[in-house]
Amino acid sequence: MPIADREHHLYQFAIIRSDLEMEAGKLSAQSGHAYTDSLFKAYELDPQRVVDYRNKEKGGSKVTLKAKNLTQLLKAYEQLQKEGIICALIVDQHHILPPHFTGEPIITAIGIGPVKQSEVRHITKKFQCVK
Repeated sequence: MPIADREHHLYQFAIIRSDLEMEAGKLSAQSGHAYTDSLFKAYELDPQRVVDYRNKEKGGSKVTLKAKNLTQLLKAYEQLQKEGIICALIVDQHHILPPHFTGEPIITAIGIGPVKQSEVRHITKKFQCVK
């Protein structure tokens, strides 16, 4: 993708807590919730942005990142909210998967976007991609 196109390309980000040691299936589910919830929120607030995101010429990319812990995740979430960037906090509940998932509500992730990378790079650069 040419550099000029990347400036206007729209992304969604999911930031997942790595301290919860989720296996691939659980991590995938929580990422899916993050993408979906932020997309629904974006549709309520800025429907045209969602239309643009779904246009393969303008967007559609998803990136899954990892936070070290709840503190790092919540710090990013608070900064996103403060700056008015579309985001969603993901809380898992009723699932029992020891040692971290006891059936009680637990914050697992945040979803961001759709956004231009330039709008969130100052926040997302603190996180590494999930491998």
